[in-house]
Amino acid sequence: MSEPAVLVAVIDDDDAVRDSLGALLDSAGYGVDTYPSGPAFLNALPESLPACALVDVRMPEMDGLELQRRLAGAAPALPVIVITGHGDIAMAVRAIKAGAVDFVEKPFTDRTILEGIAQALALREETLSREARRLDVDRRLERLTAREREVFERLARGSANKVIARELGISPRTVEVHRARVMEKLQAPSLSHIVRMAMIAQVDMGDI
Repeated sequence: MSEPAVLVAVIDDDDAVRDSLGALLDSAGYGVDTYPSGPAFLNALPESLPACALVDVRMPEMDGLELQRRLAGAAPALPVIVITGHGDIAMAVRAIKAGAVDFVEKPFTDRTILEGIAQALALREETLSREARRLDVDRRLERLTAREREVFERLARGSANKVIARELGISPRTVEVHRARVMEKLQAPSLSHIVRMAMIAQVDMGDI
């Protein structure tokens, strides 16, 4: 069986724009769902969750900025590309600042749209991969006892065993035992892995 086509949503109140973008994306091998308004798109979530959304920035019922704000809660991993007319550049810039991955000015070329979608999908894959790594590290960290977590954080900060022992009021030998358990539970073969895990989990690596 062939894999299902990557789904792209088009949200625009202009029938002609929806039809032309739908035909373009279909010819490029994407699955396409089109919506005449922001509320119509929101009502379709989460049953139909696209990999990318093309959103007109100026729509009468709900503009692109408001739709983007609501998507931040309903579908935070969804990359949004806003479509803007020449007079809406300031609004498009606000959308970028609010998290949109790109904006496309009308009139746009087929190449511009397809390149924008490709970049948005690559960003989505990167985001999902990063989130998967973070969840994996979080699950490993949950295996640590409170004391092991204290040792882990200090190891990630670069503290030597003697320093950790002094800060925690335990012997260097006990630190070594905890360190070995931390490495085993986290499946971390080296100290560099400990540091990277702390960064992925956004552990405070400053003064403790």
